[in-house]
Amino acid sequence: MPNHFDKVARDWDKNQIHVKRTEAIAALFLQKIKPDKTMKALEFGAGTGLLSFALHEHFAEITLMDSSVEMTHTTEEKIQAAELSHLHAILFDLEKEDYTSKTFDIIFSQMVMHHVDDIAKISAKFAKLLNKNGKLVIADLYKEDGSFHDTGFKGHLGFEPEQLAETLKKNGFKQIVYQECFVIERPFDDGSTKRFPVFLMTAEKQA
Repeated sequence: MPNHFDKVARDWDKNQIHVKRTEAIAALFLQKIKPDKTMKALEFGAGTGLLSFALHEHFAEITLMDSSVEMTHTTEEKIQAAELSHLHAILFDLEKEDYTSKTFDIIFSQMVMHHVDDIAKISAKFAKLLNKNGKLVIADLYKEDGSFHDTGFKGHLGFEPEQLAETLKKNGFKQIVYQECFVIERPFDDGSTKRFPVFLMTAEKQA
């Protein structure tokens, strides 16, 4: 049965908020991490690969992992159209399975972690997948009042960054820092507009 992300995959890149958010995240990412072209990266919950496409010139290889069939198909089509042989889209649910095919220098995600049930478990998996001195980069929502998603959403209502940082520390990471990188402004039917800030958090794998 198709999930929400299967249904929206084809039109995902048409949303300018998604595009502008990605641009802001990519800019701060490059400022904080400064990758080089020998590095291999994993984008967890890659969706249509917007962030990987924004960063691809800075990496030797990027694996774009997602659990949505249609998101993965859309990404594969984009990769083929752009003739980017160092990008690889894979259909894989890291929450349910252990990935053992390769390890990475950097793992990154945008607006994915609030959909993950067990943050501690996925953090520990990230640590295992990272090479020595590997980096983790997470972009996600600050704690919000529940109005960001539609009724029925069962994930996290954003994060208190300090609490997320503590979870990362307990599951293999150190040198954790964060800062605001973008604000999503969303209009509502009653004529109001709410601001939902997004943070970028970086961490290093513990020795």
